[in-house]
Amino acid sequence: MFNYKPLQLIVFLLIGVYSGFSQLGFSHEIGAIVGPVQFRSDFGERANDRNNFGNSGFGIGIVHYINFSYRADCNCYSTDTYFNDHFKLRSELSYNKTKLEHYGEWVAPDKTSTNADKLRAHTGEANNFDIGMQLEYFPFSIRSFQAFSYRIAPFVSLGVHYTSYNPKAYTSYGNSNINNANNFYSYWDPGSINPDSGNTWSLVTSIGARYKLTPLSDLMLDLRWQYYGSDWIDGFDHQLPSNKHNDWLVWLNFGYIYYLD
Repeated sequence: MFNYKPLQLIVFLLIGVYSGFSQLGFSHEIGAIVGPVQFRSDFGERANDRNNFGNSGFGIGIVHYINFSYRADCNCYSTDTYFNDHFKLRSELSYNKTKLEHYGEWVAPDKTSTNADKLRAHTGEANNFDIGMQLEYFPFSIRSFQAFSYRIAPFVSLGVHYTSYNPKAYTSYGNSNINNANNFYSYWDPGSINPDSGNTWSLVTSIGARYKLTPLSDLMLDLRWQYYGSDWIDGFDHQLPSNKHNDWLVWLNFGYIYYLD
């Protein structure tokens, strides 16, 4: 089960931060995002195209922005500073899910060993709730974009998210018991399968662009890289030499943003 208490604490902190900015009169934007997720974990063979594309899922989310270039309390532009005209503060609540299997050389049809059968029988699922903040940088003027001086505004972002993960693990080998190490690849250390829920921090960075649809709405395309502070996001940590990194993902999301003020 997900542990929601740390997420609730983060929510209260975010509310405090945004209340502070709201007192300064900055305007707000809200939107929704959705798109395919490519989850990179200990499943399958590293750098194998079929593994990378086969272990794909989806993500959805709600986003909120503080727009420093415009003031809601007076319906006027804010002080003309570089920061106000090139940065936005984004908060996000999102969820992603990916079903996981082993792909690559070691489960190829010509592999008929017991270990190959155990790998083919092992599947899993990553389920993650995220909440966090990113600072987005727009190299071109946000004011000019809002005034339709150009229709496309590229951006890059960097931030930190708090992740509550709830992985699942399955095997159809033997008696299908995930607690029986004999049902899994013999070279994995004992305890390599652990689908317990947990919480961790993650580093998030992205590159994307907005398209000005109407004076009060934008379309958004965003390519994200997210690196977790744990290797148990998929419920699996085999600790072999090939296991060089914690779990991470790539998420291509499409969004719709609406200007509230």
